[in-house]
Amino acid sequence: MRSKYLKGVSPNILLLGIVSFLNDFSSEMIMPILPMFVEAFGGALAVGLVGGLRDSISSILKVFFGYWSDKTGRRKIFVSSGYITSAVFKLLLALSKTCPYVITIAALERLGKGMRTAARDAIIADSMAEQRGKGFGIHRTLDTCGAILGSIVVFLLVWVFDFDFSLIILIAAVFAFVSLIPLHFVKQAERQPQDISLKIGLRQLPKPLKLFILVSGVFALGNFSYMFFIIKAQAAFPGRLSIALPILLYVLFNFFYAGFSVPLGVLSDKIGRGKVIAIGYLLFSLTSLGFAFFASLPSFIILFAFYGITNAAVDANQRAFVSDLSSPHLRATALGTFHTITGLMALPASLIAGFLWNSMAPNVVFIYGSVLGFISVLLFIALGICA
Repeated sequence: MRSKYLKGVSPNILLLGIVSFLNDFSSEMIMPILPMFVEAFGGALAVGLVGGLRDSISSILKVFFGYWSDKTGRRKIFVSSGYITSAVFKLLLALSKTCPYVITIAALERLGKGMRTAARDAIIADSMAEQRGKGFGIHRTLDTCGAILGSIVVFLLVWVFDFDFSLIILIAAVFAFVSLIPLHFVKQAERQPQDISLKIGLRQLPKPLKLFILVSGVFALGNFSYMFFIIKAQAAFPGRLSIALPILLYVLFNFFYAGFSVPLGVLSDKIGRGKVIAIGYLLFSLTSLGFAFFASLPSFIILFAFYGITNAAVDANQRAFVSDLSSPHLRATALGTFHTITGLMALPASLIAGFLWNSMAPNVVFIYGSVLGFISVLLFIALGICA
């Protein structure tokens, strides 16, 4: 008997949910080991370059491919192209044997996410126009389950079977290709092309929104890639533990990220999104400070949990806050500008972190992040954004 929860759910939602489950299972087999894989080839500076490029490419391309999808009225072609692109680059990454090749392929794998995300979300929104919250909730649940299961499986492959990184990435690539099968059955509603133009810029935006985008840009400059948290943990443990424990800590991070996203979203509805974001910035500052001065397993357990809560407080609430502060006719421009600026900041953030790691000390990287996070909180208060 069909579950009441699934009653009235569009087949598109379930199919895209299965696609995301399999693809995120694949991606999260790679994510916890990618920092260690890249560092083995090129050190911390390579980690910074890859982490920064991946974050920048994903954020900026979401804006442009979302616009292109709206303008042409086509959705599925962008979703399919995005998933295929990711799968191909995962396969190429498994075969990579030199530092320049690893850096290039690891960065370009993120092209797929940038290509597909906006169009996929639009299909979900169109497929359950009267119950969009439920549709996105089902999709996110399957997505998150795949992500957590993928992280657990990669731990087992490392700890129990002693697989090397290239073989694990190859297995992940196979699952990425398998995720394309349900996508074939997704139906796209007919849409007419739209005569629209892409607008990115601060000039038309209201002052509070301009100030918030400025502050979020400062925070993004200090919010370097998750990869540095992984290689910090890796350096603290001997032998096989240096690979296995960072993977488990990454799983812990994901549990707290997923578990606190909804409660902190609800809290932002009650006390104001600005306050929750400011708390998230402060928590990032304190968490980074903790990574700078503590390196025991108990401290890492606490710090990775707080790192997950930080992301839960900041990520979705920042996008929602941009929507709150913008008028409906400027919302696309506002979100496009926000994603572009924070995406552009992601590259120098991780490059600076890699440079500080190599030229000074790993602890300095986290002090840098802590200082930028605290400055962001002060700017939030001084400019009256969270009032």
